[in-house]
Amino acid sequence: MTRFINNTKTAALLGLMFGLILLIGAQFGQRGLMFAFIFGGMGNVLAYFFSDKVALTAMRGKEVDERTASDLVHMVRRLSQNAGLPMPRVYICPQEAPNAFATGRNPKNAAVAVTQGALKLLDYDELEGVMAHELAHVKNRDTLISCVAATIAGAISFLGYMAFWFGGMGGSNRQGGNPLVGLLMLILAPIAAALIQMAISRSREFVADADGARIAGTPHGLISALQKLDSVAKRIPLENEMPAQNHMFIVQPFSGGGFTKLFSTHPSTAQRVAKLLELA
Repeated sequence: MTRFINNTKTAALLGLMFGLILLIGAQFGQRGLMFAFIFGGMGNVLAYFFSDKVALTAMRGKEVDERTASDLVHMVRRLSQNAGLPMPRVYICPQEAPNAFATGRNPKNAAVAVTQGALKLLDYDELEGVMAHELAHVKNRDTLISCVAATIAGAISFLGYMAFWFGGMGGSNRQGGNPLVGLLMLILAPIAAALIQMAISRSREFVADADGARIAGTPHGLISALQKLDSVAKRIPLENEMPAQNHMFIVQPFSGGGFTKLFSTHPSTAQRVAKLLELA
């Protein structure tokens, strides 16, 4: 049920983003929308195809095999079989901050990575829960979903700038736009897009938690891992952090509280643990 609810939520939020960009695009016409998607989406499309190389290079990941990290590789192979996935490449990153992530444009080109800090912090069952969570992201093609959301958000931001500086591009404001309306669009449209994008990311984490628990066969390892990771991540900064790719990690580096939760890529650990306990 949790998986169904959050998948439905993701679809609804993506639909809301499409509706928002169509509403804004009505002020610009087809030409304005075309330019927005070209400039807003170009970088995200490239990121989609090269996400694994970018992420692993930034985190200085080193690929491992049965000879160099036999327990980890055997664990990932067994979990991949449980999930019905091809065996991904496995990497270890040198950072002491405990974390893990999955990357790659599809299951055939996927990689999972874990930091040295996580390997030191987590016991076998906890690490198994973490790896199962990352494989769930691969199985659910969350890289693609994130890329679609980021592309639409980028296009909306571009349209906001167009509204402010040019007052429209071939749409209803062609004869001159209202500067106040342009200013409001510049400020509010990108914020709305970012809020929806972050909400989509949070919904995908809930799905990956639930599916990861099924892949591992129990939610208890992931529950314990999340609690440990959240506690230590607040004290140890993640070296080479990539803010634009915070959604990749199993726990968000430097997650805040209060109003900043709206812009968080992850739900709170308490929320995630509560959902996993329902599965237990």
